[in-house]
Amino acid sequence: MKNSSNNRNIVFLGTSLPRECGIATFTQDLLDEFEHIQGFNKPRIIAINNNETYHYQEQVMREIDQYKLSDYIDTADYLDLSDVDLLVIQHEFGIYGGESGEYLIPFVERLSIPYIVIFHTVLTKPSAKQRHIMNRVAELSVKVVTMAKSSVKDLISIYGIDATKVTFIHHGVPYVKTESRSKLKEQYGFANRKVLSTFGFLSPGKGIEYSIEAMREVVKQHPDSLYIIFGKTHPVVKQETGEVYRQKLMDLVKEFDLNHNVLFVDKLLTQEEVIQSLVMSDVYITPYLGKDQAVSGTLAYGVGYGRVIVSTPYRYAEEMLAEGRGLLANFRDSASLEACILQLLDNPTMIKEMENRTLELGRTMLWSEIAKTYATIFQEKITISELANRSVI
Repeated sequence: MKNSSNNRNIVFLGTSLPRECGIATFTQDLLDEFEHIQGFNKPRIIAINNNETYHYQEQVMREIDQYKLSDYIDTADYLDLSDVDLLVIQHEFGIYGGESGEYLIPFVERLSIPYIVIFHTVLTKPSAKQRHIMNRVAELSVKVVTMAKSSVKDLISIYGIDATKVTFIHHGVPYVKTESRSKLKEQYGFANRKVLSTFGFLSPGKGIEYSIEAMREVVKQHPDSLYIIFGKTHPVVKQETGEVYRQKLMDLVKEFDLNHNVLFVDKLLTQEEVIQSLVMSDVYITPYLGKDQAVSGTLAYGVGYGRVIVSTPYRYAEEMLAEGRGLLANFRDSASLEACILQLLDNPTMIKEMENRTLELGRTMLWSEIAKTYATIFQEKITISELANRSVI
């Protein structure tokens, strides 16, 4: 695995593309950026598999069956005998086996190489099991990363994690060169229209029905407005309930006579298409229902590209849209969403000012910058580990 005796070997543990999962995309984006950073060989991935079969690229060095505890134990032994310098664990309760992903505990307890854990979900009211898992995984780690400032204090006070281990790093955003907003609108057939959008996997927790309902009144004052809902139904939701939620949304569009003003794009967007959809948008909307959401990759992308954002006040949105970077509407309240949207569409100057403020933060969130922060931490922790091992010997 080692191409150069001086370069560090990093391995990520989590889901991997082509599995349709936000963590898989996050890992791929970070991994790709490390090809441009000196001092590291190209990182590899240990992929956590569910019951599907995936055709992975060569970067996947090993696979773990999510539901097979022996796979975790065997992989820990494999890593301890390898030349891997550092493991990066992407943590989300649902991708690991056992209750709330508890199979991760015997894995980290057996592991002797240093690892960093990135917590993608930080619940404010975890179950006893969830709290124990995160506490134990953090305890044996050399560093804990969260992507929301508000989660730092929660990791310390709720999960009992050592404050000196916890650090905040923004969710990364890919850089994709695109045409201008007006040219993209023209290219996609939306010239002279005010484009509002939402992207990501469809699931009932996204609250898109409230945005559609808000459009009823918006179109009375802005008949040229178009709300585009980009994305496939979430694979887990589709497996459990089929297209019930999407059909419910489509029925609402028909009921409210919004066929001219609401468009569904039922596909998994490429990275380029995601960025084009954002650049093309005048307003980006995240009407999510869950107050506890600590991080949203889609919202991070919206901020990264300086969009004006209307959102419900879940934790990550409150943090990212502070200081005039967007507008917050009430949960499950189409009238509140409508008021925010109209406030923006009626005031182009406000949109421009918000875009500038949001872009100022967004520029700091590009993966090229975020990866450098990770690289510094990786090098530091590997060096400390090597020194500790020498002193033991």
